Amino acid sequence: MKILVCALETSSNLHLKELKKYLNDDVEFIGIFDKSLGNPSYDISQMAVMGFVDALKKLSFFLKLKKEMTHLAKSADKVLLMDNSGFNLPLAKDIRKQYPSKEIIYYILPQAWAWKKKRIPVIENTCDKLCSILPFEKDYYSKKEKITYVGHPLLDEIKVFKQEQSSNNIVAFMPGSRKSEITKLMPIYNELAKKINKKSILIIPAHFTDEYIKETYGDISNFEISNNTYESLVQADFAFICSGTATLEASIIGTPFVLSYIAKPLDYFIAKRFLKIKYIGLANIFFDKMGKEPIHKEFIQDDVNTSNLYEEYQNINTNNFLENSKILRNYLSHGSSKNVANILLKK
Repeated sequence: MKILVCALETSSNLHLKELKKYLNDDVEFIGIFDKSLGNPSYDISQMAVMGFVDALKKLSFFLKLKKEMTHLAKSADKVLLMDNSGFNLPLAKDIRKQYPSKEIIYYILPQAWAWKKKRIPVIENTCDKLCSILPFEKDYYSKKEKITYVGHPLLDEIKVFKQEQSSNNIVAFMPGSRKSEITKLMPIYNELAKKINKKSILIIPAHFTDEYIKETYGDISNFEISNNTYESLVQADFAFICSGTATLEASIIGTPFVLSYIAKPLDYFIAKRFLKIKYIGLANIFFDKMGKEPIHKEFIQDDVNTSNLYEEYQNINTNNFLENSKILRNYLSHGSSKNVANILLKK
């Protein structure tokens, strides 16, 4: 079986790696994914964009890429789209138009429930099978036969959960994976590391080159460097984390943290106007759906400063966080890789 894969995000490729474990050896990936998983047409390092402004700058590149991926679909038995609706949804439309009988499976659905709910009928009419990783997501879709809650992939990937709070005198720092995130947060994280004066671990994606790290992170002499997110979060007593998947990872593991996010002014203006959610951290969104108080604090834009983040570090109720982490794991139920593999392999 030949599957056209479009996985543009680093996190999507981590989920894809787990998924591949449950697929037969005769399943071949073509398209866009991490080169460790096969022979992609494009390496995902070429795909990273952050927000509306960056996306506009790369518009011509992505239009050309969409055309190439649509052509590749001709030789594929099935199509697997992962996350990134800005690219994947137009791609799905083009593939459906060119090859009406081609089966399209969407894994890690667009967060249309948060904004642009008008996209939901488009997703339902364009894709054949929808693999949801959020327990509440199915409620927003009318074609219930198409959508399945498969579980959350992080419960496949995270093997160790905290049963009690650690006291290792270690603090982890995760300033994100995109340049715009890192450059904004690192000066503040540097100040925090000096102020807290404990072992500070800076978690950096393994695929970043030394040159890119030097150019993007600036002075990192206050930190011990780690490329292993889960191991470092398990060791850490507390973490400072940029918005993104890492906040959910820490919430599932049980490591207390505070979310901080500084967007470009235009991106923030657009998001504030159109997003219909109270929180940006996924764990907080889950707890809101359960009718519970948020599991962690969120500081956005001008509120992201050394004083606010340090105060939360000092005052967070770690025992309460640990109990909420257990509630979160029960809510998410199970991992999703095996379930998605079964859907892909079904004739």
